[in-house]
Amino acid sequence: MKKLHVKTYGCQMNVYDSIRMAELMAEEGYVETGDVDDADLVVLNTCNIREKAAEKLFSDLGRLGEIKALRASAGSPVVFAVAGCVAQAEGGEILRRAKDVEIVIGPQSYHRLPALVEGAMLGRRAVETDFPAESKFDHLPPRPATTRAASAYLSVQEGCDKFCSFCVVPYTRGSEYSRPVPDVLAEATRLVASGAREIVLLGQNVNAYHGASPDDGDWGLGNLIRAVAEIPGIARIRYMTSHPNDVDDELTAAHRDVEALMPFLHLPVQSGSDRVLADMNRRHTAADYRRTIDRLRAARPDLALSSDFIVGFPGESDADFTASLELARDIGFAQAFSFKYSARPGTPAATRADQVPEPVKTARLQELQALLAVQQQRFNAGFVGRTMPVLFDKPGRHPGQLGGRSPWLQAVHAEAPESLLGRIAEVAVAELRPNSLTGVLTTRGAA
Repeated sequence: MKKLHVKTYGCQMNVYDSIRMAELMAEEGYVETGDVDDADLVVLNTCNIREKAAEKLFSDLGRLGEIKALRASAGSPVVFAVAGCVAQAEGGEILRRAKDVEIVIGPQSYHRLPALVEGAMLGRRAVETDFPAESKFDHLPPRPATTRAASAYLSVQEGCDKFCSFCVVPYTRGSEYSRPVPDVLAEATRLVASGAREIVLLGQNVNAYHGASPDDGDWGLGNLIRAVAEIPGIARIRYMTSHPNDVDDELTAAHRDVEALMPFLHLPVQSGSDRVLADMNRRHTAADYRRTIDRLRAARPDLALSSDFIVGFPGESDADFTASLELARDIGFAQAFSFKYSARPGTPAATRADQVPEPVKTARLQELQALLAVQQQRFNAGFVGRTMPVLFDKPGRHPGQLGGRSPWLQAVHAEAPESLLGRIAEVAVAELRPNSLTGVLTTRGAA
């Protein structure tokens, strides 16, 4: 029996891709293992969003090289594959710098992984980073009907045509592609049959979805959500990640009408300054973002919001940063992710001469994160004493405890029997913890 170890870096899209690669290799007789020392095939599925992503990859490969040497000396060779966005960006440079790597494969080509592994067994090294004319989804097998987590990722859209000046996604994931509606619904149906109660629709720019529909037209994300909600057994739907410019009336109406669509939305704004937003090529203003939020909240008053912020973008002044603070205060976020700007090679912003000094970026990030932390704590504190439905999806931190998620994506822990894993039950929230809520199960009945 051959064994596969996959290490996933970065976003939910990479998690989905890792699952699909494991499914591909399962058809070749590989079973997954959490022990890298025991693997016959190691796949590092990389992300190029964070700073120094390539350096971190080569550092990991250096450590793994010791394992490879030991396995070779024992007559039990192991194949190393680098996948994902760093693979796409670096290509053959990985093979030149890391002699232990046999396969470099981009995110649009991983359906070729079994053939490349077979070649690696014969001593062939390969780089597959082209953007093929046909979608990889056309070559992937149907999802197997095996038991999975209560919440399942489903990739419906890939790539981005926005070309924000700080972002590598258009270069590593390619142009926007939307999977046909029947394919999405078929995969969602199989996921539900294998135990999923929640489907998370994924895309680099998921609300730009425009998939070919059964009526010979194109459906937007709002219509797709309505169709997914009609699949028997689906209790919850989420989607990520979105662009403010693609929140159309159809999607807004879905937030109002579709009960299964959870009242939580991650909608990155990146900055509250119009000048910085223009330099970022975001194609929206702070006022545009505020109006979009107003429309969504009018449609779904209990909607919780999350966002992304970049501080210290090239040329960002004190006034620009203050505008980001003001926007955050005005909107009020249930959670948010904030980062110091870091240059991504090959992007327009990376070559600008007006880079913000590192100490200034650090100070601004600390101030913004302090504000966002207060907002998150205030939001979560508002649920103490309330009862909410929780989808239990994993064992808790303590014996006899389960963990799950509220409709607003909060982590919730409660004493509950294992029979409630994969089910939704009512929990009375009793206490606010730093990163979660704890409560008491109010009923043994569950959906």
